[in-house]
Amino acid sequence: MSTRLHVGNIPATLIAAELEAMFSQFGSVDGVEIACDAVTGKSKGFAIVAMNRSADALAAIGRLNFTQLAGRTIAVSMSRASTS
Repeated sequence: MSTRLHVGNIPATLIAAELEAMFSQFGSVDGVEIACDAVTGKSKGFAIVAMNRSADALAAIGRLNFTQLAGRTIAVSMSRASTS
């Protein structure tokens, strides 16, 4: 089962491939979902990154939380979303 991370305060122009490349430095990424408004299709400013191993997810949190990405300070934490 994947460990899901919440990545907040991401730039509106960020694409999933960029997040995948960033997080794959720490281990295998199972998927990236950028939350978008259903009507406008614009980014809501956060994403969910699913990582294969929890140890890799913890390493990513430790290194990426409160770092700069395109002029914004991102927040990386364990996702509270359901895993179903």
